[in-house]
Amino acid sequence: MTTHSKGYAAFKKDGDLAPFEFDRREPKPNDIVIDIAYCGICHSDLHVVEDSMGMTRFPVVPGHEVVGHVTHVGPGVTRFKVGDRAAVGCYTDSCRVCEPCKSDMQHMCVEGLTGTFGGFERDGKQQSWGGFSKNYVIDQDYAYRIPDNLDLAAAAPLLCAGITTYSPLRKWGVGPGKKVGIVGLGGLGHMAVKLAAAMGADVTVFTGSKGKLEDAKKLGANTVILSSDPDQMNGQMGRFDFILDTVSAPHDIQSYVNCLKPMATLCLLGIDPAALSFSPIGVVFGQKCIAGSLIGGVNETQQMLDFCGEKNITADIELLPAQAINDAFHRLSKNDVKYRFVLDMAAL
Repeated sequence: MTTHSKGYAAFKKDGDLAPFEFDRREPKPNDIVIDIAYCGICHSDLHVVEDSMGMTRFPVVPGHEVVGHVTHVGPGVTRFKVGDRAAVGCYTDSCRVCEPCKSDMQHMCVEGLTGTFGGFERDGKQQSWGGFSKNYVIDQDYAYRIPDNLDLAAAAPLLCAGITTYSPLRKWGVGPGKKVGIVGLGGLGHMAVKLAAAMGADVTVFTGSKGKLEDAKKLGANTVILSSDPDQMNGQMGRFDFILDTVSAPHDIQSYVNCLKPMATLCLLGIDPAALSFSPIGVVFGQKCIAGSLIGGVNETQQMLDFCGEKNITADIELLPAQAINDAFHRLSKNDVKYRFVLDMAAL
């Protein structure tokens, strides 16, 4: 028996999303069914609808920041019961046997992930449909528990923006006594500020927008630097243990390499469409590192959610009814959001 669903799909490149009905796979013994309450909107959802990489399979139901309540548990399920708060993130399965999968790095699976949407289930036949919909079927081993104290809607972006920023902050040892820079104050950047501050770091935000100076301080930044001001930037040279760069637009990487202490790391999250340009001299002589990071493993993602529950951290969101999905996408394309859109799927 398949699980019928309905949601919003894009049917062509750059097209609006429209109502769409479809069938999910039959729940297996280890599966749970989640009735979706809220789903966040990420820039990657926009890129898929725009088909900016020429890889979108239409029709596509996007959405990978999924939260809701369990309505069905298979006979093999032990981690969830009906009524529990549950979530789906950026992927829903992996090969489980390669070295990354065995090391809780499922997001680096050698055989390839099962994406939350836009591809196929592990059988290679059943199309995967995303979270802008009524329900979701997922193996319990790839689903997450949302701490009870967190606002469910505001927790949705944690499944992408949260883990994307948490993972490198943890990997590079951000904590008390560390001076950390966050480049950009958007959907990723605002989460990075909250998490780094909660970890006890001394946080500096670099932003090109004067309108975000006060926001950065409210979010937990100790210092805010206007990146377009050469004097302010020069005053930060050689001061940082770690810098997390969340900007996807073209910008000056060299200036942030200059801000690193010797043997410190600049980690890229944003994907600049242009080739990066920096001098190797400062990297070599300072023994500095330029690195990248991408989401996180299953256990690490649950660890992030638990940390957010402990510290009462959620995203700053604008909650919209599901019927406003196209307005949200159009506004997102203009960066007109502070700082994440979340759709209320309950009316579907």
